[in-house]
Amino acid sequence: MMERFICVHGHFYQPPRENAWLESIELQDSAYPYHDWNERITAECYEPNTASHILDDGGMVREIFNNYAKISFNFGPTLLAWMQGICPEVYKAIIEADRESLGSFSGHGSAQAQAYSHMIMPLANTRDKYTQVSWGIRDFENRFGRKPEGMWLPETAVDTQTLDIMAEMGIRFTILAPHQARRIRRIGATGWQDLEGDEIDTKMPYEVVLPSGRKMALFFYDGPTARSVAFEGLLARGEDFARRLVGMFSEGQSLPQLVHIATDGETYGHHHRFGDMALAYALNYIESHKLAKITNYSEYLDRFPPAFEVEIREDTSWSCAHGLERWRSNCGCNTGRGVNWDQEWRGPLREALDWLRDAVAPMYEAKTGTILRDPWAARDNYIEVILDRSPENVDRFFNRHAMRSLDEAERIVTLKLLELQRHAMLMYTSCGWFFDELSGIETVQVIQYAGRVVQLGEELLGQPLEKSFVNILERARSNIREIGSGRDVYERMVKPAMVDLEKVGAHFAVSSMFEDYNDEADIYCYQVSVQDFRRLQAGRAKLAMGRATIASLITTENVELCFGALHFGDHNMNAGVRTNQGEKAFQGMKEDLKRAFAITDLPEVIRQLDRHFGKSTYSLRSLFRDEQRKVVDFILESALGDAEGALRQIYEYHYPLMSFLTELGAPVPKAYHAAAGFILDTDLKRHVSRIPLDVDRIRTLLTEAKRWRVEVDAAGLTYMLKKTLEDMISRLSLEPEDISILENLTSAAELAGEMPHPVDLWKVQNIFYEMIYINYPGFQRRSQKGDEMAFQWKSLFLTLGDRLRVRVT
Repeated sequence: MMERFICVHGHFYQPPRENAWLESIELQDSAYPYHDWNERITAECYEPNTASHILDDGGMVREIFNNYAKISFNFGPTLLAWMQGICPEVYKAIIEADRESLGSFSGHGSAQAQAYSHMIMPLANTRDKYTQVSWGIRDFENRFGRKPEGMWLPETAVDTQTLDIMAEMGIRFTILAPHQARRIRRIGATGWQDLEGDEIDTKMPYEVVLPSGRKMALFFYDGPTARSVAFEGLLARGEDFARRLVGMFSEGQSLPQLVHIATDGETYGHHHRFGDMALAYALNYIESHKLAKITNYSEYLDRFPPAFEVEIREDTSWSCAHGLERWRSNCGCNTGRGVNWDQEWRGPLREALDWLRDAVAPMYEAKTGTILRDPWAARDNYIEVILDRSPENVDRFFNRHAMRSLDEAERIVTLKLLELQRHAMLMYTSCGWFFDELSGIETVQVIQYAGRVVQLGEELLGQPLEKSFVNILERARSNIREIGSGRDVYERMVKPAMVDLEKVGAHFAVSSMFEDYNDEADIYCYQVSVQDFRRLQAGRAKLAMGRATIASLITTENVELCFGALHFGDHNMNAGVRTNQGEKAFQGMKEDLKRAFAITDLPEVIRQLDRHFGKSTYSLRSLFRDEQRKVVDFILESALGDAEGALRQIYEYHYPLMSFLTELGAPVPKAYHAAAGFILDTDLKRHVSRIPLDVDRIRTLLTEAKRWRVEVDAAGLTYMLKKTLEDMISRLSLEPEDISILENLTSAAELAGEMPHPVDLWKVQNIFYEMIYINYPGFQRRSQKGDEMAFQWKSLFLTLGDRLRVRVT
């Protein structure tokens, strides 16, 4: 029985979504109510898998399980970099799971590395292949504290050269789809057995002999079961999933068998809600019933080395039936988003990026040839700077790679050239071609990275790259007539996002009207050092003036700017920015602006801004997206307050008439209906965000919304209630003696089941589960000794457990 082994692999990945100039993800409205898609998918998948719930027969949480410790997995390096900064607790749980797996699987960790930026490796040039593998390995070592044994190939896209490079760098194995095996033979035999489709026996590892003479192990996952998990609803019941895995073993087989599947990790929670729970239940069921041993690839490979040799089908992948065509042609593979859409744009997009890559490569080589000992070795080692941009580490990098001691200007230029190369690889992120439309956020993202290459290339290399690039890109046509071509996407969606130090200064000048900054402030990947700042106010109008140094935290490039900004009190604003032209000019600018503002002559202030700053003028449109939305919300607050007053008067004054019309079965006028919808939605959002929660009032508002058949922001409301409940139980865990919190939380938990959308109680349940072991025993003992408060606490806690569906044992 113990010769049966099961391994489930999850490929956890999101494309890099950071603005190419800000190194941060900007607000993505399509991910509402979350800030962006990384944040949303983390909440739906990556985080739940760190503490997945196993239910008992009554549907109550009985155990919490870190799935990552029991499965094989890889995370995209750029995703982990984002997670480390934004969701550090999730990040720590993933790293800890790998450490735990070392103890479970004979010293072999379950985490695998990944080619760095999810480039389709067979379509990459040799130089990029080396960098992608070396960056992926080094990033893994930095995070997990050990060398990787396996490496995930993006989209399992494979060619022999890539495997040889991976083997050269110490990678022992990778995972492929079954149709990617061309033929097999027993090691030492001469004759080959040709394979068709998914014909290969997936229950064993195979050895591939590479042109260099190196060898590597390949695992081919079970295709039908993986498809059932990903697309056919197998995760609806954890026990069904477990039985399907166990049912894949060949009966009567005396040799060891490895049943294993690989899917996108997002299958477990994002693509399929509660998929993480099905996975946890299945693994627990298999282990507790001793149906097989859970393992990972490295442990299995150590115990049972390959007995068969394999040759791969070159230039194939797991997600395109046509090999690699999904990433370069209109092959027919798509997600089915639009009727009569095509993907002819894929070819010109790749052609444009290939042209750009090949145009800048020799210029990069020539430009750095007098600075760096080996420009391409320096690029391979640049991952050390990406992982740690501290001045001391950058010094170490230059000490290792520079031919001589570099002055500040030379260092800035070199860092910019290395950034050009980084973006020249990010622009090949596979998701740019995977989906159906040229103007989709993933495709715009890769064009944005290309835009950064164009900007840096023209600045540093002195070559007109943009014209030729967009001429090729123009041949890529959108399926949406209003979008037009790739040129239009570049002009409308990429160029406006381009940033330089002056634009960062403009953002600072405009946002300083609404936010108080310290003398040293970080704005995304830039540092602002304020030398002089003054803000004046006259009625609703504000004037800000100052001088500051703006420095890039990535390239260390810096400039001293002076600025002036006038806010009229609404959305109208005028700001100017320029390089500082000396103390006399700066003081003159300040005096001219102050003089005009002192007599509230706003037209004269504008004239002085124009005189001192010329055409370098900016407005609220100049703000980066998140700050822009924050400022617009601030401006709207007072305007919406006026609107709310008027609408509330309509709703309350005409409430009896609306009730009468409803009783008659007559339609309520649209104006009344709109007023009711706005007021009820506004009131609900206020009430679900307040602690203590007025549960009765919220119920009344929900009843009213249902009565008038108005649409409230269900997604937003449930998200806000989720956050409030999490805050409440966090307070309770810190102050367990405060029975008023427990009473309010118990009532609120019942309310959660009455909301228009399901409320995600995952984190609330987790904290409650911890309290069962930390706090409940003490109150139980006190209750048994006659403590009335403890008795009441215990009773409420048990009721809360029932409402949260967590078993208290």
